Amino acid sequence: MPVRYRCRHCETEIGSLPFDADETIRKLHLFEVGEVDDYIEKNEHGDTTVHCICEHCEDSLRQFPDYYALKKWLQ
Repeated sequence: MPVRYRCRHCETEIGSLPFDADETIRKLHLFEVGEVDDYIEKNEHGDTTVHCICEHCEDSLRQFPDYYALKKWLQ
């Protein structure tokens, strides 16, 4: 199954990679960080989604840094 990358703010799909999700997570050492549940979601079908940030939302956060305090600032 591919690993899908989706913006955690605007829900835009950024892309996907045809890698095994568990192997990719181990290589990124995300388990050591302890935040894997905040950024990686697996559904009942085995699909893996990594929640990150797209360029548009990153630019908005640079212009309005107060948005960092909000978990979801786009409606």
